[in-house]
Amino acid sequence: MTNSLGKDTAPAPKRVSITKPLIFLGGLLVIALLVRLFHLQDYLEEQHLRQLVASFGFWGPVVFLTIWALAPPLLLPGLPITLAGGVLFGPFWGVVYTIFGATAGASLAFLAARYLTREWVAAKLSNSKLTALDDRVARHGWKIVAFTRLVPVFPYFLVNYAFGLTRISLAAFAVATFFAMIPLTIAYTYFASHILDLLKGQVSSGLIVGAILVALASLIPLVYKRLKGRQKDPLEL
Repeated sequence: MTNSLGKDTAPAPKRVSITKPLIFLGGLLVIALLVRLFHLQDYLEEQHLRQLVASFGFWGPVVFLTIWALAPPLLLPGLPITLAGGVLFGPFWGVVYTIFGATAGASLAFLAARYLTREWVAAKLSNSKLTALDDRVARHGWKIVAFTRLVPVFPYFLVNYAFGLTRISLAAFAVATFFAMIPLTIAYTYFASHILDLLKGQVSSGLIVGAILVALASLIPLVYKRLKGRQKDPLEL
């Protein structure tokens, strides 16, 4: 690329933002301080909360799955729901319910964009890189869906709507979404399943392992860009 003076110019490298991780950690610290200040430790026992949820029988998971299914179409953030799943259901069932709920919600947003809100979504994406999504999907299919889940460079709820405007089938979108979200879901859910330890002022081994998993998951986009370097990836938007 050349500028108006005829000199070669290279695009400025993108900087990896640490704003969101800092906000996340800052929020946890504020909550922990409030818990200590108002002596809420006794109300934050993991077993007590999970027994309370279990007392509702199958309605507990049903309500959680319903909330997850409605969140993406309503443009609600998914991370708080994922963390709540880890706290209330533990690392195993929290992952299971989150994966199925998030996939259902993504599919509903996909269908809404394709059949109900097509013009609104098209206008929303008109000035973003997601306008090239249909062309990428035509060439690479479900791999593009998996890429956007593993390397989340765009907002989760916006990507769900964007894929509804492409030619990919609902089945391919849902399957790719389901499996590609597993690594990040495991990391955040496992961390969340031990997050009450931090709010009570304790640092358990499970919390440390969870924090490491979240840190590794957060580095996926950075590692991906470093490995690719300046080479154009056919999957990159």
